[in-house]
Amino acid sequence: MKNIFIAILLISFSVINAQSFKAYQFYDQKGKEIKTEKLVKELAEYDVVFFGENHNSSINHWLQLKITEALYQQKKGQLILGAEMFERDNQSQLNQYLSGKFDAKTLKDSARLWNNYATDYKPLVDFAKDKKLNFIATNIPRRYASQTSKEGLESLNNLTAKEKTYIAQLPIKVTLDTPGYPEMKKMMGDHAEEMKVMNFISAQATKDATMAESIMKNIQSGKTFIHYNGNYHSKEFGGIYWYIKQKNPNLKMAVISVFESEDSELKVPEKDYIPTNFNLIIPSDMTKTF
Repeated sequence: MKNIFIAILLISFSVINAQSFKAYQFYDQKGKEIKTEKLVKELAEYDVVFFGENHNSSINHWLQLKITEALYQQKKGQLILGAEMFERDNQSQLNQYLSGKFDAKTLKDSARLWNNYATDYKPLVDFAKDKKLNFIATNIPRRYASQTSKEGLESLNNLTAKEKTYIAQLPIKVTLDTPGYPEMKKMMGDHAEEMKVMNFISAQATKDATMAESIMKNIQSGKTFIHYNGNYHSKEFGGIYWYIKQKNPNLKMAVISVFESEDSELKVPEKDYIPTNFNLIIPSDMTKTF
């Protein structure tokens, strides 16, 4: 009877194990699993941390919040937050909310918030508000990126002095040496007009260069600046990372990239995997926020 009971227990445990589910897994650049506790300790050593995201991934956003909370503890509050999702000309409205002068509705009515702000970014902003942290609106106003896509980079020279304060200092260098940009060119196909292709890439460059400049203007010695952005803006050490590196090669920066996997164990993908410092693997069927 005793042996039968042990056998039943073993079968039960094997069934439970077979039905275990993984929501995420972090890996270092060498492909070794890294626990979140160790990840946070390592992130605290960097001047700038880029936390890439898939904009509609629920687990991605939850991890951004939890890692930020843990990093705040690790750094004893020496933290600055910033995000692609807020544009430079909305910094005043964001500051008013952080200081308590605006309520949530006033911020919504006065700033250009993303449609998924309430579920995905408000928790980060409220964390900064609660802890009295700076939260930097780093991105170029979308109208200028759209203008660049339609009329070219040179059209930005016609902006007023005030308008130019909302974008990176001109001229903005655009080169296919930047990781990710050749991929964008390839996406547009061989038959696309060269001018249209370069205008499209230049629009991306205005975002990356502006976010890079915003970060460099707001970093403070001893503090870690954690920046939330779409994965494409920092993948393969390109985008924002690349632009900062051109201006300040000595700045210590880390990139967290995100990849989706159909593998239940969330192992490092075999295809289309170019790791950065830290790499977040999430299930491809994870709940999407939109």
